[in-house]
Amino acid sequence: MSRTPPPFAPFEWMIAWRYLRARRAEGGVSVMTWISLIGITLAVFALVATLAVRSGFRTEFVNTILGANAHVTVYPTSSRDEAGQTVRLIPDYDEMAVRVSEVSGVTRVAPLVKGQVMAAANSRNAGVEVFGIAPEDLSDIPAVADPETGRGDLSRFGEGIAIGSGVARELGVDVGDDVRLISPDGVKTAFGTSPRIKAYEVTYVFTAGRLDIDRTRVYMPFGEAQLYFNREGAADELEVIVSNPEEVGALTGPIQQAAGAGTLIWTWQDASGAALQAIAMQDNALFILLAILVLIATMNIISGLVMLVKNKGRDIGILRTVGLTEGAIMRVFFIVGASIGVIGTVAGVALGVLFSLNIESVYAVVDLVTGSGRDALERSGFFFPPAELRWGDLASAVALSLGLSFVITIFPARRAARLNPVEALRYE
Repeated sequence: MSRTPPPFAPFEWMIAWRYLRARRAEGGVSVMTWISLIGITLAVFALVATLAVRSGFRTEFVNTILGANAHVTVYPTSSRDEAGQTVRLIPDYDEMAVRVSEVSGVTRVAPLVKGQVMAAANSRNAGVEVFGIAPEDLSDIPAVADPETGRGDLSRFGEGIAIGSGVARELGVDVGDDVRLISPDGVKTAFGTSPRIKAYEVTYVFTAGRLDIDRTRVYMPFGEAQLYFNREGAADELEVIVSNPEEVGALTGPIQQAAGAGTLIWTWQDASGAALQAIAMQDNALFILLAILVLIATMNIISGLVMLVKNKGRDIGILRTVGLTEGAIMRVFFIVGASIGVIGTVAGVALGVLFSLNIESVYAVVDLVTGSGRDALERSGFFFPPAELRWGDLASAVALSLGLSFVITIFPARRAARLNPVEALRYE
């Protein structure tokens, strides 16, 4: 009693391997098949490299946003003081900061005093936003306390103020110079509120990497800011830093509960939602375009297999006469086409990973070829994103390429399986 061999039996792999190794003169793999192999390799390489650069750009963009900003901001709702004026202050900021810091996932909580004033020096004026913060909390802000981009001595922050490089450039000052801060809400007298003008020494100049921060932000010691803005014994808000900013949405509830009633939550994703949504839309459009590129490359498999089926018509007729079923013939040619897709995908992924791991060398070669300096371009506002490999992106690229290769291969493989052996051997 004869037994039907299982699908993808060893002899099917052997026949497919012989067809892959056969020369063009022997009716083997055609030039179109080699073209499809190279096309798939280049398409997958482009997909992996682009996804890596895209991920690196998003990470760098998020780091720029978070470099000098809070991940979560806790601020109070409006209330009225004894004089009937609307105020938004946190009187028990120390106790609230302790409660919020105990939330799992929170790494740092800092009370802030904020206010908008006019800065003046050298007959120049600039509107700035003052952040009153404790020296130990300022030293924990990575974009500010960066020794490579900052100038001055951050340990002397308690003796003066720290200003952004854009503010320093606009006012024409540097470390050691004095800057006058002018606030319209100053000393309250019997005749009303008079402006408050006070001079501070610039002890530190920082570069956060964002124009809106470097040109407008000034840091002042927390206690001095309380006196300057009439916030004695109170803070305007709490700055909260979490361990995983991407998952900040899961912490808003616990932070809100820990802060207590009469408070509101604002996350960095709320503040940058439009920019993040725009990046996500661009990412999706880019992935679709590259997927079309991979589809075009895999379509060449059809041309190569059609030519292979035509050249192997006599072999197909003989194999059918000796007992191979249509399914076996279909699997043989499916293995041939799928092997091309697998080899091209593996080669493309390898090239993409190699490119991503050596992105800095690639930028150096571009500088050498174009003759332009990268540092000069970066100072002019050009951005050279790093490449960040993610398992999800690699899995998407591999699944897309292999899926398209396998589906495309089915059609010429079915044509080979349905070839009539009588017609194939009629003129042999």
